[in-house]
Amino acid sequence: MHHGTPAIHLPAEISSLPPIAAIVVGLLLLFFGRKLFWLFVGATGFVVGMEFAVAFFPQQGDLAVVVGLILGLIGAVAAIFVQKIAIGIAGFLAGGYFLMTLSRTWELQTHDAAWIAFIVGGIIGTLLMYIVFNWALIILSSISGAQLIIHPFALKHQAAAIAFLVIAMIGILAQGKILNSSKPQPA
Repeated sequence: MHHGTPAIHLPAEISSLPPIAAIVVGLLLLFFGRKLFWLFVGATGFVVGMEFAVAFFPQQGDLAVVVGLILGLIGAVAAIFVQKIAIGIAGFLAGGYFLMTLSRTWELQTHDAAWIAFIVGGIIGTLLMYIVFNWALIILSSISGAQLIIHPFALKHQAAAIAFLVIAMIGILAQGKILNSSKPQPA
C-alpha cells in the first residue's frame, strides 16, 4: 500500500554508496563527462556491475561492490585503450541502465521485464553513441551524473523527477557550451 508518492527504488548496495562520493562523481560526469570519457565508462560499469551482482546474488552485498569495481575498472581501461569498442559498451550500459531504472522507478513493469527495458535502452544508447557521439556522450553522462547526484537524497517520485530533469539539463547545457566553445570559429 502506497501512502503519497513512493520513493525511487534502487539496489541497497548502490544506495549505500557514500553520498559524497556519489555526488562528486555525479558532478564530474555532469560537467565533464564528455572530456572524462574514461570516468563515464568506469562509473557506468561500476553501477551496472553492482546491479547485475545484486540481481544474481541478492544475499551477497560485498560481491556486488567487487563486481562493480571490476567492471568499472575494465570499462575505464577499455575507454582509454579501445575507445571505439568502449563507446558502444558505454552507450549500451548507460542507455540500458537508464531505461531499466526509469521503468522500475515509475513502476511500469515487473523486475524481470526490467531486463527487457535494459536491452532496449542499451541498443538505443549504443546507436546514439555511434551516430552522434559528442551529444550522446554529453546527454548520457549528464543523465548518469544527475542520477548519482540525486541518489543520496531518497526523493519522492515528483521531486526526484524534477530534480533529475533540472540537474541533467544543467549538465547538458554546460557541456554543450564547452563543446561549442572548443569548435574553431570562422574568421
